[in-house]
Amino acid sequence: MHYADTPVCRMRSLRSITLRVPDPVQSKDFYHEAWGLSTVDEDRSTFWLRATGSEHHVLRLEQHDVNALGKISFALGSRVEVDEAARALQKLGIPLLREPGLLSDDAGGGYGLQLVDPEGRCVELSTDTHAVVAQEPAGRRAVPRKIAHVVLNTVDIDRAADFYTQVLGMRISDWSEHQMTFLRCNSDHHVIALNQAPWTSVNHVAYEMQSIDHFMRGIGSLKHHGIAPQWGPGRHGPGDNTFSYFTDPAGLVCEYTSEVAQIDEDAWLCRTWQRTPELSDQWGTAGPPTAAVRSAMAGVADLGHRDRVVPGVADYFLSGE
Repeated sequence: MHYADTPVCRMRSLRSITLRVPDPVQSKDFYHEAWGLSTVDEDRSTFWLRATGSEHHVLRLEQHDVNALGKISFALGSRVEVDEAARALQKLGIPLLREPGLLSDDAGGGYGLQLVDPEGRCVELSTDTHAVVAQEPAGRRAVPRKIAHVVLNTVDIDRAADFYTQVLGMRISDWSEHQMTFLRCNSDHHVIALNQAPWTSVNHVAYEMQSIDHFMRGIGSLKHHGIAPQWGPGRHGPGDNTFSYFTDPAGLVCEYTSEVAQIDEDAWLCRTWQRTPELSDQWGTAGPPTAAVRSAMAGVADLGHRDRVVPGVADYFLSGE
């Protein structure tokens, strides 16, 4: 499927993710007390949590009747880039949930826009968010430093990959047969992965630890809280990153990871990995994922803003236009 000859923007990084859950207080307590994030702001039933990197927050929790994706936020370089992206999106007929402007309703502030992808997900492109000085964790304390990636279940992996590459300028790093594809917007092997599935939902969110030592200490810290891995520790093939998967109180899957492969744009060759136990876990230490974590990765069907999208041959338009 062809969307655009030239991407509308050049995304710099994955900034944060918003998750909508039935009990945000319970989820906030988990991510603050056990997972290692810091609560930096709250507004009734909405919470913003920070890692040790330069982003104001990496996780925003909102109240909703069922688990759902609120939005994915990416960084652009300037307000001019946001405005130019908006004009290009409008020419393509891509629905905007929010025109360019100040993000005054977000604790992280900034200037940005929000668009709708073909499966109804809200994608935010922003800049000039509140400045935060990155801090390395004291000693060897296990604290995530950023969102490493988010894996999205998609009903049409080819269409979704075309959208995120042709419209948003991401690059495909690797495929896992025709089941998953790994997309980057900077030197990290992937910040988004797409997983072919029966319905649209969040598969899991991964948080990067400073080192493999911090990664293992994080697993140990969670065990002290009575929380055991449901898959891992191990080391994936695509991305070459370490992994250990858990479920949070809402039943959403979260991952500790480290040592994500770095891409040399001039030398990297995309490859297709076979889906074998040896390539899913190069160390051979993880064993198979539990049935519970497999079910949690499938999630529940999330229509998001699908009511704003009417699919066409090569793009889509706002309902009623």
